[in-house]
Amino acid sequence: MHPTANALLQRDWALIARQLQENGYVIIPKALMHTDCQALAGAYDQPEHFRKTIVMARYRFGLGEYKYYRYPLPAMLQDLRETLYAQIAPVANKWMEQLDIDIRYPGDHAAFRERCKANGQDLPAVLILQYGPGGFNTLHQDLYGDVYFPIQAVLFLDEAGTDYTGGEFVLTEQVPRAQSKAIVLQPAKGDILLFTTQFRPVKGSRGFYRAHMKHGVSALHTGKRHTLGIIFHDAST
Repeated sequence: MHPTANALLQRDWALIARQLQENGYVIIPKALMHTDCQALAGAYDQPEHFRKTIVMARYRFGLGEYKYYRYPLPAMLQDLRETLYAQIAPVANKWMEQLDIDIRYPGDHAAFRERCKANGQDLPAVLILQYGPGGFNTLHQDLYGDVYFPIQAVLFLDEAGTDYTGGEFVLTEQVPRAQSKAIVLQPAKGDILLFTTQFRPVKGSRGFYRAHMKHGVSALHTGKRHTLGIIFHDAST
């Protein structure tokens, strides 16, 4: 196992699960070494790693660019994807139980990928994003098919305030009979953000209800920003 993925196993996963439950997101600080961040961001211009490039303005997704990795994933990403999945699958199953949804996720990521494959989803939804000045990402959800995992991860590869300004990570949460709540985050270089893909359970007066959430990125003012998204379900295209 890659040392970075192995080190993640030493984190307080009970606390991480509790914060995911309470907020729908959690930041794992200093999860990547700076050399990891540099290696991942530096591979952006190496086409052999990627299967598809998306220019965001072409689809009105925002202003910037992202690239989907191809299989096999680089060893560090493969290990991070499998390790993170195994730690948060119990959280995902608890959410499904609380919301009375008849879905349960296997504890092993390879088994979950087989479920995706049986539904025609066999391409990795792991991507690296690059923004320059003015770059942004509109609010969205990353589903990619009928089979999806309710939590995903973003790895932050540059230092806010030094490598770029602006470019905050934005979450919105639908509040019943009210306006949506905005959550603005600025994780540091090397942090991993875990957050809900589509919705999270919130305890109400009549039990749990679905709080729908979307995410995006505010406009950069200066510099260049790279993040890497690890989505645990595979895609059909």
